[in-house]
Amino acid sequence: MKIKRYENYVVIRLEKDEEIVTALKEALQRAGIEGGFFYGLGVGKNLQLGYFDAVEKNYTRKDFTGEYEFTNLSGNVSVADGQIMVHCHVTITDNEFQAFGGHLFEGLVPATLEIIVFPFSKPLTRSQDKTTGLNLLDL
Repeated sequence: MKIKRYENYVVIRLEKDEEIVTALKEALQRAGIEGGFFYGLGVGKNLQLGYFDAVEKNYTRKDFTGEYEFTNLSGNVSVADGQIMVHCHVTITDNEFQAFGGHLFEGLVPATLEIIVFPFSKPLTRSQDKTTGLNLLDL
């Protein structure tokens, strides 16, 4: 991965064979970012996406093998239980231009993934919400 800090944002480039969520967390830790939003474009492979069922209070997960174009990757970074947390959603397209989307649990970078982060001056924190079972932002 490569990281470059500018005045009001940070650019992260994940490289071939890096695991997306793990590498992004590591880059955010290296950059000292504990709160903010990010956006990205690139390619992913062997992705696992999720859909949160609010009634059942759990994720349905689906694996997407092969390569997919990220037409959108967006999310936020926060801290939960002292650990950096990446909450990331994606829209992906296959080679027939079919689109799929959901929460990104995992995947690999087959070529490159470019992410711009807009950090906040203070950490965002999360804690578990008893009603939904999710770790929600503390506001």
